[in-house]
Amino acid sequence: MLRLRQYKEADSEKIAQWVQDKEVFTIWGGELFGEYPIDAATIADMYRNKNGLCEEKDNFYPWIAFDDENGVVGHFIMRYLNGDNKILRFGWVVVDSTIRGKGYGTKMLTLGMKYAFEILKVDKVTIGVFEHNDRAHACYKKVGFHDVEIVKKEPQNVIEMEITKEEYANGKCNQDQ
Repeated sequence: MLRLRQYKEADSEKIAQWVQDKEVFTIWGGELFGEYPIDAATIADMYRNKNGLCEEKDNFYPWIAFDDENGVVGHFIMRYLNGDNKILRFGWVVVDSTIRGKGYGTKMLTLGMKYAFEILKVDKVTIGVFEHNDRAHACYKKVGFHDVEIVKKEPQNVIEMEITKEEYANGKCNQDQ
Protein backbone atom coordinates (compact mmCIF):
# COMPACT_ATOMS: atom_id res chain seq x y z
CA MET A 1 0.00 0.00 0.00
CA LEU A 2 1.40 3.36 -1.01
CA ARG A 3 1.63 6.06 1.66
CA LEU A 4 3.12 9.52 1.91
CA ARG A 5 5.36 10.90 4.59
CA GLN A 6 7.21 14.13 5.12
CA TYR A 7 10.63 14.47 3.48
CA LYS A 8 13.63 13.72 5.71
CA GLU A 9 17.16 14.89 5.00
CA ALA A 10 18.29 11.28 4.62
CA ASP A 11 16.08 11.10 1.49
CA SER A 12 18.21 13.62 -0.41
CA GLU A 13 20.71 11.04 -1.72
CA LYS A 14 17.99 8.87 -3.21
CA ILE A 15 16.19 11.85 -4.78
CA ALA A 16 19.44 13.07 -6.33
CA GLN A 17 20.07 9.59 -7.74
CA TRP A 18 16.61 9.49 -9.35
CA VAL A 19 16.81 12.92 -10.95
CA GLN A 20 20.31 12.25 -12.29
CA ASP A 21 19.21 9.05 -14.09
CA LYS A 22 20.14 9.83 -17.73
CA GLU A 23 17.20 8.01 -19.35
CA VAL A 24 14.68 9.64 -17.07
CA PHE A 25 16.38 13.00 -17.33
CA THR A 26 16.25 12.87 -21.12
CA ILE A 27 12.53 12.06 -21.02
CA TRP A 28 11.97 14.92 -18.59
CA GLY A 29 14.32 17.55 -19.94
CA GLY A 30 14.94 16.47 -23.50
CA GLU A 31 18.25 17.43 -25.05
CA LEU A 32 18.23 20.89 -23.50
CA PHE A 33 20.40 20.24 -20.49
CA GLY A 34 23.67 18.38 -20.09
CA GLU A 35 22.75 17.17 -16.62
CA TYR A 36 20.31 17.97 -13.88
CA PRO A 37 21.98 20.64 -11.73
CA ILE A 38 20.80 19.39 -8.35
CA ASP A 39 22.84 17.09 -6.14
CA ALA A 40 22.03 15.62 -2.73
CA ALA A 41 23.67 18.47 -0.79
CA THR A 42 21.65 21.06 -2.71
CA ILE A 43 18.42 19.15 -2.11
CA ALA A 44 19.18 18.87 1.60
CA ASP A 45 19.98 22.60 1.79
CA MET A 46 16.72 23.51 0.01
CA TYR A 47 14.62 21.51 2.47
CA ARG A 48 16.62 21.68 5.70
CA ASN A 49 15.46 23.20 8.93
CA LYS A 50 16.88 22.88 12.42
CA ASN A 51 15.43 19.36 12.83
CA GLY A 52 16.70 17.97 9.53
CA LEU A 53 13.15 17.93 8.21
CA CYS A 54 11.35 20.35 6.01
CA GLU A 55 8.35 21.22 8.08
CA GLU A 56 5.28 22.61 6.42
CA LYS A 57 6.67 26.11 6.21
CA ASP A 58 6.13 28.84 3.68
CA ASN A 59 3.26 26.77 2.27
CA PHE A 60 5.78 24.27 0.89
CA TYR A 61 5.14 20.54 1.30
CA PRO A 62 7.83 18.10 0.13
CA TRP A 63 6.71 14.48 0.43
CA ILE A 64 8.22 11.05 0.03
CA ALA A 65 6.08 8.17 -1.20
CA PHE A 66 6.80 4.71 0.12
CA ASP A 67 5.20 1.33 0.28
CA ASP A 68 5.81 -1.71 2.45
CA GLU A 69 7.17 -3.83 -0.39
CA ASN A 70 9.61 -1.44 -2.12
CA GLY A 71 10.47 1.11 0.56
CA VAL A 72 10.84 4.69 -0.67
CA VAL A 73 9.56 4.88 -4.25
CA GLY A 74 9.11 8.55 -5.12
CA HIS A 75 9.09 12.22 -4.21
CA PHE A 76 6.99 15.24 -5.02
CA ILE A 77 6.37 18.79 -3.85
CA MET A 78 3.21 20.78 -3.25
CA ARG A 79 3.20 24.57 -2.89
CA TYR A 80 0.45 27.17 -2.61
CA LEU A 81 0.28 29.61 -5.51
CA ASN A 82 -1.85 32.32 -3.97
CA GLY A 83 -2.20 34.15 -0.69
CA ASP A 84 -5.55 32.68 0.28
CA ASN A 85 -4.20 29.10 -0.03
CA LYS A 86 -6.88 27.99 -2.48
CA ILE A 87 -4.62 26.98 -5.39
CA LEU A 88 -1.95 24.34 -4.88
CA ARG A 89 0.84 23.61 -7.36
CA PHE A 90 2.29 20.12 -7.72
CA GLY A 91 5.87 20.03 -8.86
CA TRP A 92 8.92 17.86 -9.26
CA VAL A 93 7.18 14.49 -9.37
CA VAL A 94 9.87 11.81 -9.53
CA VAL A 95 9.65 8.04 -9.19
CA ASP A 96 12.53 5.65 -8.46
CA SER A 97 14.00 4.83 -11.88
CA THR A 98 14.30 1.12 -11.03
CA ILE A 99 10.52 0.69 -10.64
CA ARG A 100 9.11 3.09 -13.25
CA GLY A 101 6.12 1.92 -15.24
CA LYS A 102 4.40 0.25 -12.28
CA GLY A 103 1.90 3.01 -11.53
CA TYR A 104 3.68 4.69 -8.63
CA GLY A 105 3.52 8.16 -10.20
CA THR A 106 -0.23 7.81 -10.66
CA LYS A 107 -0.66 6.62 -7.09
CA MET A 108 1.50 9.45 -5.72
CA LEU A 109 -0.51 12.07 -7.61
CA THR A 110 -3.80 10.54 -6.47
CA LEU A 111 -2.70 10.58 -2.83
CA GLY A 112 -1.46 14.15 -3.24
CA MET A 113 -4.84 15.23 -4.64
CA LYS A 114 -6.65 13.50 -1.79
CA TYR A 115 -4.49 15.44 0.69
CA ALA A 116 -4.93 18.70 -1.25
CA PHE A 117 -8.70 18.55 -1.62
CA GLU A 118 -9.74 16.68 1.53
CA ILE A 119 -7.23 17.94 4.12
CA LEU A 120 -5.95 21.28 2.84
CA LYS A 121 -9.37 22.14 1.29
CA VAL A 122 -7.96 23.80 -1.83
CA ASP A 123 -10.15 24.83 -4.77
CA LYS A 124 -7.73 23.79 -7.51
CA VAL A 125 -4.50 21.87 -8.09
CA THR A 126 -2.22 22.80 -10.99
CA ILE A 127 0.77 21.12 -12.58
CA GLY A 128 3.00 21.85 -15.55
CA VAL A 129 4.68 19.48 -17.97
CA PHE A 130 7.20 20.13 -20.73
CA GLU A 131 5.40 19.89 -24.06
CA HIS A 132 7.56 17.02 -25.33
CA ASN A 133 7.09 14.83 -22.22
CA ASP A 134 4.25 12.60 -23.42
CA ARG A 135 4.72 10.05 -20.63
CA ALA A 136 4.20 12.59 -17.83
CA HIS A 137 1.36 14.27 -19.73
CA ALA A 138 -0.48 10.93 -20.04
CA CYS A 139 0.06 10.19 -16.33
CA TYR A 140 -1.41 13.56 -15.30
CA LYS A 141 -4.42 13.08 -17.58
CA LYS A 142 -4.98 9.59 -16.17
CA VAL A 143 -5.50 11.00 -12.67
CA GLY A 144 -7.87 13.73 -13.86
CA PHE A 145 -5.81 16.78 -14.82
CA HIS A 146 -6.87 18.55 -18.01
CA ASP A 147 -4.93 20.92 -20.24
CA VAL A 148 -5.51 24.62 -19.66
CA GLU A 149 -2.96 26.31 -21.92
CA ILE A 150 0.45 26.06 -23.48
CA VAL A 151 2.79 28.63 -22.01
CA LYS A 152 5.61 29.72 -24.29
CA LYS A 153 8.75 29.51 -22.18
CA GLU A 154 12.43 29.17 -22.82
CA PRO A 155 13.93 26.68 -23.23
CA GLN A 156 10.70 24.66 -23.71
CA ASN A 157 6.98 25.25 -23.88
CA VAL A 158 5.02 24.08 -20.83
CA ILE A 159 1.54 22.57 -20.87
CA GLU A 160 -0.31 23.95 -17.85
CA MET A 161 -2.84 21.49 -16.41
CA GLU A 162 -5.33 21.62 -13.55
CA ILE A 163 -8.08 19.81 -11.69
CA THR A 164 -10.71 21.57 -9.57
CA LYS A 165 -12.31 20.40 -6.35
CA GLU A 166 -15.59 19.91 -8.22
CA GLU A 167 -13.91 17.66 -10.78
CA TYR A 168 -12.22 15.75 -7.97
CA ALA A 169 -15.51 15.38 -6.05
CA ASN A 170 -17.28 14.17 -9.19
CA GLY A 171 -14.74 11.37 -9.65
CA LYS A 172 -12.75 12.87 -12.51
CA CYS A 173 -9.59 11.57 -10.90
CA ASN A 174 -8.68 8.00 -10.13
CA GLN A 175 -9.49 7.99 -6.41
CA ASP A 176 -9.12 4.21 -6.05
CA GLN A 177 -5.31 4.20 -6.02
